[in-house]
Amino acid sequence: MLDTLDATAVRRWCAGGLAALKRHQGEIDQLNVYPVPDGDTGTNLVLTLTSAQQALAMDLDTLPDSGSTAHGHASRLMAQGALLGARGNSGVILSQILRGFADAVAAVPAVRGRELAVALRAATTAAYTAVSRPVEGTLLTVVGAAAGAAERADTDDLCVVARAAARAAAEALARTPQQLPALARAGVVDAGGKGLCVLLDALVEVLTGESAVRAASAPRAARPAATAARETGSEEYAYEVQFLLDAPAEAVAAMRRTLDALGDSLVVVGDGREPDGTWNVHVHVNDVGAAVEAGVAAGRPYRISVTRFADQPEPSPGPAAEGRAAVVVATGVGIAELFAAEGATVVPGNPSIGELLDAVRSADAARVVVLPNDPDTEAVASAAAREAHRYGIKVSVVPTRSPVQALAALAVRDDTRRFEDDVIAMAEAAGACRYAEVCHASREALTVAGPCQPGDVLALVEGEVNLIGTDLTDICAAVVDRMLGGGGELVTLLAGVDAPAGLTDAVRAHVARRWPFVEVHAYPGGQPFYPLLVGVE
Repeated sequence: MLDTLDATAVRRWCAGGLAALKRHQGEIDQLNVYPVPDGDTGTNLVLTLTSAQQALAMDLDTLPDSGSTAHGHASRLMAQGALLGARGNSGVILSQILRGFADAVAAVPAVRGRELAVALRAATTAAYTAVSRPVEGTLLTVVGAAAGAAERADTDDLCVVARAAARAAAEALARTPQQLPALARAGVVDAGGKGLCVLLDALVEVLTGESAVRAASAPRAARPAATAARETGSEEYAYEVQFLLDAPAEAVAAMRRTLDALGDSLVVVGDGREPDGTWNVHVHVNDVGAAVEAGVAAGRPYRISVTRFADQPEPSPGPAAEGRAAVVVATGVGIAELFAAEGATVVPGNPSIGELLDAVRSADAARVVVLPNDPDTEAVASAAAREAHRYGIKVSVVPTRSPVQALAALAVRDDTRRFEDDVIAMAEAAGACRYAEVCHASREALTVAGPCQPGDVLALVEGEVNLIGTDLTDICAAVVDRMLGGGGELVTLLAGVDAPAGLTDAVRAHVARRWPFVEVHAYPGGQPFYPLLVGVE
């Protein structure tokens, strides 16, 4: 048994945690509230920790000038690697957990039980800070429970504290369906929380030499799926205010409370430097002056940007001089070719923060718009945008959730407009494009549209199951009818890699008969899992 967490133990924890995540990867991927075949939380966590392990391969004998200990330096390398390799929401939150942990242990001479408790509390704080609207019953709840148990243990015995934290995390994970209705209705526990439990068990094994024994997860129940709440700002605020801020953490905490009372969509992320760090501040408000004054009260705000959502001012002269580019995430050869033809830099699906950041930098432009095309990739794109500020690049993320929305956004791009106005126009075009996905059910489930069996054809509109059937062509035609019933002039069809020959031709012919005044564009998308993606504008 180990008395302290040294640099070697950190490296063994990372390697052991990665190996454990790989063993549980499929199980975690299956913890999905939808009966569709693209659950990937386990895969994202594996890729995130793989990047952390690669960072730890650096020379640990060379300590930075900051005065970090060897174990602190190792922890920071692990956290930085996780940040650059983070994929999906859970990967991004995990990177913040590791960063909070690393910041707490960096300078302490030795990490024993009480120091581990402090580190887990710092990890919890960092995780909650990273999420604009924290939701209980998730990874956040699990890490918070681990920190609380570690603090209650109140001992310098490192192994006792680690065991208490891992045990409490497992118990909190078992309770997540009671806290989040989406999990209860799907009959699963939180996938990200499960991944954190695996990592904490790996830490216990490194410290004690004993493998944790956990009860097997309850079998998945066939219950209705639910749509998770989406973190979007309300329409009652007219201005977006963004600025960089040099200020101490204490002042930023007070500013955060002020801004939270003024508006919504508040995001405040720092670089972790002490005592005065650099912070990226974003908020939607009605009182711009009060928002900026809050920044002035906290420290030195600069690069202040204010956008009035309703404005469409006249084009400013010479916008091309600033250099602009678009970076688009694409899964499927055909989809990638469509985006490339629009002049966009294409990044393969499910990218890491580092991969997106590399694409942004390689675009060689001062202003870059990123189209993530997936809800999970939105968090990765936002983190990459924050990192890009370090290089003097302004990045705006248009929250597209489907390639058809990105095509709509790129169609209205206009370099003669101010960059901020162009981003607004692209976001409006994407938001006006309703999207649907057609796939085959991967498991038995009771959805909001009724029960389904493995192999059934599902049509999801805006992420929610709307239709269930057995004939692919019939369901594709029916979902287009349902979407056009709400209005529309243009239908975009993207055929997947497994789409049968003639699928888009059949849907096009159906639209011509039923909706003769609607224009249809069909392309070979080549995307996996989904034989057809549909967009209606």
